[in-house]
This record gives sequence, C-alpha cells and structure tokens, in this order.
Amino acid sequence: MNKKLQTESVEQLFKAILTLENVDECYAFFEDVCTIQELQSISQRFNVAKMLTEKQTYLDIAKQTGASTATISRVNRSLNYGCDGYELVFERMKDDK
Repeated sequence: MNKKLQTESVEQLFKAILTLENVDECYAFFEDVCTIQELQSISQRFNVAKMLTEKQTYLDIAKQTGASTATISRVNRSLNYGCDGYELVFERMKDDK
C-alpha cells in the first residue's frame, strides 16, 4: 500500500464510502464528491481492468471503452504490480452473483 496515500483525510473518505448501503446512495454520494468526468474516468479504468482480466486485447478494449492505450497500459500495470484491489473486488462481485 502506498504510504503517501495513507492520510487521515483519505481514511475518513474510505470510511464514509463503507457506510453506503446501495447503488442509489453511491450515486448520491459520488455525484456530490466527484465531477462527472472523474466518475467516468474511474468507471472506465474499472471496465478496462475487467476486460484485461478477461484477456481481451488492447485494441478491443480501446474500441469498446474509448480508453487510450496509455490508460489501458496503466491499468494493466496495476493489475500486474499493484495491491490486488481489482482482483479482490472482481472476486467478491463474482461471489455475489
């Protein structure tokens, strides 16, 4: 975990997110906290990560998501060398189905 990220402010944000109980509450909170562009960027990276774990090609991912190859590469680096956050969430989402 990145020590620069670990601040009291970030921890409070994460704790606030963990209090949300459903998708409607998430929409309300994130619309207040983030710009539309920020939410679209985050959701795009999330979709890119999902597609990469499904072994889709950069070209297909770029076409389907509109993400640049630089963004796809950055997400791929997170999947390969990050903190396994994407994998944790994908596994839990699979278990919820």
